[in-house]
Amino acid sequence: MSEAAVKTGHPKGLWVLFGTEMWERFNFYGMRAILTLFLVNSLMMKEEDASLIYGGFLGLCYLTPMLGGFVADRFFGNRNCILLGGLMMAIGQFLLFASASIFGTNLSLANTLMWSALGIIIFGNGFFKPNISSMVGSLYPKQEKSKLDTAFTIFYMGINLGAFLGQLICPIVGDVKDNAGIRDIHAFKWGFLAASVAMLIGTAIFYMLKNKYVVTPEGRPLGGLPSKNEASDFEEGESQKAVFSQTALIIAGVVFLALGAIIHFVFDQNLIYTLIYSSGLTLAGLIVSDTSLTKVERDRIFVIYIVAFFIIFFWAAFEQAGSSLTFIADNQTDRNFFGWNMPPSMVQIFNGLFVVAFAIPFSMLWDYLRSKDREPISPMKQAFGLALIALSYFIIAHNVKDLGNNGLLAIKWLILLYLIQTCAELCLSPIGLSLVGKLSPKRFSSLLYGVFFLSNASGYALAGTLGSIMPATGDKFIKAKELGIDLQAVLDKTVVPTAEQLKLLAANQISDHNPIFAGFEIHNLFEFFMVFVILTGLAAVILFSLTPFLKKMMHGIR
Repeated sequence: MSEAAVKTGHPKGLWVLFGTEMWERFNFYGMRAILTLFLVNSLMMKEEDASLIYGGFLGLCYLTPMLGGFVADRFFGNRNCILLGGLMMAIGQFLLFASASIFGTNLSLANTLMWSALGIIIFGNGFFKPNISSMVGSLYPKQEKSKLDTAFTIFYMGINLGAFLGQLICPIVGDVKDNAGIRDIHAFKWGFLAASVAMLIGTAIFYMLKNKYVVTPEGRPLGGLPSKNEASDFEEGESQKAVFSQTALIIAGVVFLALGAIIHFVFDQNLIYTLIYSSGLTLAGLIVSDTSLTKVERDRIFVIYIVAFFIIFFWAAFEQAGSSLTFIADNQTDRNFFGWNMPPSMVQIFNGLFVVAFAIPFSMLWDYLRSKDREPISPMKQAFGLALIALSYFIIAHNVKDLGNNGLLAIKWLILLYLIQTCAELCLSPIGLSLVGKLSPKRFSSLLYGVFFLSNASGYALAGTLGSIMPATGDKFIKAKELGIDLQAVLDKTVVPTAEQLKLLAANQISDHNPIFAGFEIHNLFEFFMVFVILTGLAAVILFSLTPFLKKMMHGIR
């Protein structure tokens, strides 16, 4: 540890935050790997509904950091919020363990416990997430802020080491099938219990080491109560408190309700998605209405907003991992990996594995380019990330094109998809976190992380919506055939199903029509994946063309 600290010149506090975040991500990603399979197989939900719940849950997990950031900046401080959030998440996972233990005898209580668990995890994550990210930036003296891209890439490796361990261990104990391929629907509970224990370990690490290592460059404890802030922590001439007029707060309230009504009724989004989109836009507007902002500060905040908007499309495509890509891995993939039949929820493990392998080379690449004065500015790196994700879906679309209704996708194509998406993620996600650290005024630091995570929230909500437009996979055609129904003919509208056949299809969670997206009917997996190619490809091109303009607005920050 000390050797690493000396060699990279990063403070030891970075490693404490790294360890805390690692166990928290074990808990989160481990649960995420098995959640949709638990909802479909144990709680008997439709895949489409499970995708929407999954998107809504992830979205709300990234909506509450706004609240957690506000509470920390104004009242409790970062440390207390991290401890509170960690304990809440451990309790939430334990309730999922309880839900997965009793669904066989009491399905309605199991459902109630599941909803309560998700609610507690959402608020716990809100207290934890923005506060740990904003503390990373505060470990460094002002003259070393250029190190933040590298620091966040190392921190990001902690996130993904945790994700890798969670996606390895929770599926091994929780997603269990016997030799005949029959799933043990009572095993999910052990995955949730492992996630709960991991969160308790992470919280304990932070509690024991925070006073010794999580300190400012001058050695004062970081993230204490805001009432004890010192003037020396702020830039010269920088305002220490946000100034929102009463009029601005009232306008924000009215705008929030108006946007909510438009998004809910005009765009037909459910209440959770409505809350995510409207609160994100309202908060972004409220921050720039602060009268204490200088022109340079306001310009920089606008750069954060513009980049955050493009990140929505990245996460919408990337987060198919837990819904549509898991269902495809489960139902239409040959998961033979060197003679071992991999559990479907474990296929996404390759993402965490590749991040751990490539995080250090990527941070060395940025350091090397910086030393030659050729490092691209952050928005340019993010445009590369979007282009890579478009490429990954183009390759997979090409490979599912000729599968038909019963062909299986080779697992190597999903592994290649995760490899390319990992490179995309390393160009985009840690760079985005670092950009917020570099551009945000200190008095808004946790709150602007909250706004940045709202772009993740919106991306996850969009991911849920896009995941739910996945057309029928091979298993649905086989099941329909067993029921004596020609599903292809029903979908092509060449056969009109009887009322009894429709009832049979619904009972087996099979849709009798193709999904519609933006007025287009999605007939097959090729068309489904091309939606992501077009969305992220267009976003990449637009962000590339905006780069010179953004560079000017960053006022000298890279």
